[in-house]
Amino acid sequence: MSLGRVLVTGATGHLGANLVRRLLADGEEVRVMLRAGRDNGALAGLDVERVHADLRDEDAVAAAVKGCARVYHCAALVSTIQGNAAHKRQVFDTNVRGTIHVLRSAARHGVDKVVVSGSLSATGYEPDLASHEEMPFYPFERHLPYGFTKHLTEHEALRAHAGGLNVVVATSCAIVGPHDYVPSRLGRVLIDYAHGRLRAYIPGGFEFVSGRDIAEGHVLAMRHGRSGQKYIFSTAYASVDELMALYRQVTGRPLPRFRLPPPLMAAFAELTDKTWYRVFPNRPRRFTPAAVRLLQMRRRANHDKARRELGYRPTGLLSAVEEAYEDFLRRGVIRPTN
Repeated sequence: MSLGRVLVTGATGHLGANLVRRLLADGEEVRVMLRAGRDNGALAGLDVERVHADLRDEDAVAAAVKGCARVYHCAALVSTIQGNAAHKRQVFDTNVRGTIHVLRSAARHGVDKVVVSGSLSATGYEPDLASHEEMPFYPFERHLPYGFTKHLTEHEALRAHAGGLNVVVATSCAIVGPHDYVPSRLGRVLIDYAHGRLRAYIPGGFEFVSGRDIAEGHVLAMRHGRSGQKYIFSTAYASVDELMALYRQVTGRPLPRFRLPPPLMAAFAELTDKTWYRVFPNRPRRFTPAAVRLLQMRRRANHDKARRELGYRPTGLLSAVEEAYEDFLRRGVIRPTN
């Protein structure tokens, strides 16, 4: 039963598209905030109210928030590169100032509760320990601008909580699952794998969360999360070798031919970052120094707090990969093998 209109920012992203569908299945009245001129195919055929606003425009954000009882702030400019000064400014203005605009508007218009999407990249890390909510973010590591801005986003959420707003941070790991319309980096890897274009990979590991689980986590955070608290949502840790084995099982394609040595790829990524990509600093690429470094960290996440306080129960990584593959097939993004 609906408890009043719900606003979802970032509804065309991987997280947002899964969350909107979950909310609609729950009978919620959903408003989505979109940027004009963007591809909104992720929402095609869905019974949602659409409003257009740029996160950097406080008045437009306020108009989108007005009349909503609850807000899921999922929108962010995700970036895996350092970029130039203009790129850094864009990431900051979208992720940090945009969050400030959402939180101020929520307080001004009497929103009951806000759930802000967080990132594991803004959570503390210690070797050989699973990251948890109490680990402090260490700012002197080689963080990307995105990680810094997500850390500052959490800070703004806490400031809003201190000012009396009911706000919770729902932290996501790397998402695997359907409704990946951009697609994400992991989605592109699955697409390339299914088409036989992924000929090599770098071993390592990371903590993943299914699209189903991260949507469930946001709903639980809205229903039961304590204001001013942060909750991590993950499904399972997997090595890249294990992820490739899942891709093989689901697609029927053989494993990539080459398993590249991480030190060599780290050196190559550093070299290209300082040469070719210095000329084109904002050009997206698959292997960056940060990406190689992240895989080698083999970060694990602890979601015990979400289990204990919210009743969170994760599903499985295999089902998430299957759902992602089937959705790409259905939309014609992946061509079935003969």
